[in-house]
Amino acid sequence: MSKKKSLLPVKMGQKIQIQIESLAHGGEGVGRYEGFTLFVPDTAPGDLVEAKIVELKKNYGRAKVMYLISPGPERIQPVCKNFYQCGGCQWQHLPYEAQLREKTGIVRDNITRLAKLDAGLVKETLGAVYPLAYRNKVQFPVGKNEEGMIVGFYAPGTHNIIPAEQCHIQHTLGDQVAFQAKKILEKAGVEPYNEESGKGFLRHIMVRVGAKTEEIMLVLITNGEKFPQEEKLIGELRESIGEKLVSICQNINTRITNVILGPKTKVLWGKETITDYIGDLAFDISPLSFYQVNPEQTEILYKKALEYAHLTGQETVIDAYCGIGTISLFLAQKARKVYGIEVVKEAILDAEHNAKINGITNAEFLVGESEKLMPELLAKGIKPEVIVVDPPRKGCERAVIEAMAQMGPERIVYVSCNPSSLARDLAYLVELGYQVKEVQPVDMFPQTAHVETVTLLTR
Repeated sequence: MSKKKSLLPVKMGQKIQIQIESLAHGGEGVGRYEGFTLFVPDTAPGDLVEAKIVELKKNYGRAKVMYLISPGPERIQPVCKNFYQCGGCQWQHLPYEAQLREKTGIVRDNITRLAKLDAGLVKETLGAVYPLAYRNKVQFPVGKNEEGMIVGFYAPGTHNIIPAEQCHIQHTLGDQVAFQAKKILEKAGVEPYNEESGKGFLRHIMVRVGAKTEEIMLVLITNGEKFPQEEKLIGELRESIGEKLVSICQNINTRITNVILGPKTKVLWGKETITDYIGDLAFDISPLSFYQVNPEQTEILYKKALEYAHLTGQETVIDAYCGIGTISLFLAQKARKVYGIEVVKEAILDAEHNAKINGITNAEFLVGESEKLMPELLAKGIKPEVIVVDPPRKGCERAVIEAMAQMGPERIVYVSCNPSSLARDLAYLVELGYQVKEVQPVDMFPQTAHVETVTLLTR
């Protein structure tokens, strides 16, 4: 063992008592043992636990709870019996008010520590009216045990399926349809997929629900094309699920992969898409569409983005990571012209379709990288008053930030799903002459440690 490692106050496999002081981005509890920082999942502030050291780095380590000696003052009983085995939620053991407070704290910590900005810029997190049963997309892996077909969730860090009869953060209709389908398919003798052997037919059951319309799409992900007893099964599924079921699709994924959906989808019965609404805007959703899983909170997020954009009807706006055009179309209702930019061609086709069904003619969608297309637009004399970005977790590429600054918009609205990459990018935008006016966290994913933010910057 090196001298450096021997200086640490703990060693691998050691059991210690530790008091949890706070929660980190990612949901783990944070405690200190003889001044050394340890991250401990499934804990709450104030918990005193016996924990076993499972990972050591130079400046921090991780420990696994062996025993809860005394609970913190806010710890509650999780609503889900699978909470400690599943890993899909991190914070069901905290009251919802405490979850919101912790999310605000995580954003403030990143903004002050990484971006060196004032904590007062960060507003209190906007919470959900219904912090359960919000996910409109349900995905269950399918497997087999000694009792037969099982559906459920992977245990954290594994592909071992924990059987489940309900997920408390998923839309109730979606859960019901998935388990109804499981019963019918099992009775028909459809063989579950086995990851180790690569044999078996049914890999996943996915259900998409229109939160406003309650239209249901059932997607069966299969390891092969030929569906046994197809017509009989479709009849049974339709009869069992009822008139809200408007689409049954088969997605074919024969690859050895962790990716759920394969490249080919066919409609077995009904419509190609279901329809849902965010605000007054309609969106057609296919099995492969990217669509926000919590439409209620998405509406709150987009309204805040629209407020920050401060549109009067005269502005040109660029939406630099537009996806299927959800934010672009919201902005187009109040702007003179919106340009949506997205690198994924299929998403742009969806965006154009969504503009068409909503009768929006002042939104134009471009396929490509923002850092290349923005200078091209500028060269054509297009100077936006507002730029909106909603990048992936890694944040904006530096070239995108430089291209934005080169265009010189009066306002930048930055939508983020990762407080640390947001803080890094804000620091750079401040260097380039922008001022952060307000940071608004929004809770898109209650019961989890994820937090989204909308930030307003002005030139």
